[in-house]
Amino acid sequence: MRKPPLTLEQLRVAVAEGEIDTVVLALVDMQGRLQGKRFHAPYFLEQVAGHGSEGCNYLLAVDVDMNTVDGYAMSSWERGYGDFAMVPDLTTLRRVPWQPGTAMVLADLEWLDGSGPVVASPRQILRRQLDRLAGHGLTAYAGTELEFVLYRDSYEAAWRRGYRDLTPANQYNVDYSLLGTARVEPLLRRIRTEMAGAGLTPESAKGECNLGQHEIAFRYDEAVSCADHHVIYKNGAKEIAAQEGMSITFMAKPNPREGNSCHIHFSVRDSERRSAMPGDGPAHLSPTGQRVVAGLLATMREFSLLFAPNVNSYKRYQPGSFAPTTVRRGTDNRTCALRLVGHGEGMRVENRVPGADVNPYLAIAALVAGAVHGLDQELQLGAECTGNAYDDARAERVPGTLRQALDLWRDSTVARDAFGDEVVAHYANQARVELAAFDTAVTDWELFRGFERL
Repeated sequence: MRKPPLTLEQLRVAVAEGEIDTVVLALVDMQGRLQGKRFHAPYFLEQVAGHGSEGCNYLLAVDVDMNTVDGYAMSSWERGYGDFAMVPDLTTLRRVPWQPGTAMVLADLEWLDGSGPVVASPRQILRRQLDRLAGHGLTAYAGTELEFVLYRDSYEAAWRRGYRDLTPANQYNVDYSLLGTARVEPLLRRIRTEMAGAGLTPESAKGECNLGQHEIAFRYDEAVSCADHHVIYKNGAKEIAAQEGMSITFMAKPNPREGNSCHIHFSVRDSERRSAMPGDGPAHLSPTGQRVVAGLLATMREFSLLFAPNVNSYKRYQPGSFAPTTVRRGTDNRTCALRLVGHGEGMRVENRVPGADVNPYLAIAALVAGAVHGLDQELQLGAECTGNAYDDARAERVPGTLRQALDLWRDSTVARDAFGDEVVAHYANQARVELAAFDTAVTDWELFRGFERL
């Protein structure tokens, strides 16, 4: 069992000594956001740590704006919008350095009637796929590389301006530039050090191509811990930026320049925690590694809804943008959807399809499900791409729209076998709601194009 960053006994001591007065109990919603409650720390210790709390079950049945929407089996006006139980996972208990006097713990969701976990909750979806992978004697490790664009405007100022004419933290491409990233190092340093104080393991920070774009990378870890750290970092980075009078966006495509990616590094390990990926086969993969990669490729289109969940997600997929457009794999080839990197124990596959708007639990669950599919079916690995995958006219395409991804997901036998009808229907409805909202919106593009001239 992993040692938590903060034990319950350490929390009791910190509360008694006046170091901690608030405990945040957080669940992960469909969009990968943290929702929950702040508790007075003594009350948390007395009542919540051992018994949990309640939260309205609409938290897994609303859109991005928290509007109640129809089509969800678990939650509706007809069902009365009841509660589910928020059960603290005390292995995730940690200090929150950017919020003085505060600790945080993530919650798993269960039904109040005792019937079990909420199967459509993101953490449960990932755990279910890991259980399936364990049937092959394997466990999954992952690392997410989140890019963001940083602006010198506060979130409130950006809202008032309609998110137009904002000032990026850098005025030119600072990809790998030490001079350019030094301009914002005080903020980057604060994020790194305070995430370390929360029990995460930062590795590095670097500039990226878009104006004001940066990336902070964290240690490769067990799949659930990787996803937990992802959502804590993403929420915390926004809070820290806000405290500094700045704003960060993790939108997949916030402007016409390079989008924000979330490359996910992925591998499987055996019961002794040794990598099961390397071997003497194609691309230096073992038979297990070959089947895993073949399964990821075979399921990528049908699972793309979990890699790219929003209308905006699909704006990234442009030739020459370092975001993939074809379902190909290649050794250290950044034009491919799957890039094989590392060697020996460090061998892994990098999925370059997700954007920074991804829900990490769902995306990693899709990778695990793809790996299990490849192992179950003993899939063979096809030829790799050694050139420009954007130019491969014979390759299957990464879905170009959310509507296409929804159709593939909803009609997928593999998705239903892996995730079950309830999960497929739940996240299909999320996409349907997103598309319905977008279809009724009038965009700036339409106004500028048609207000006078049409």
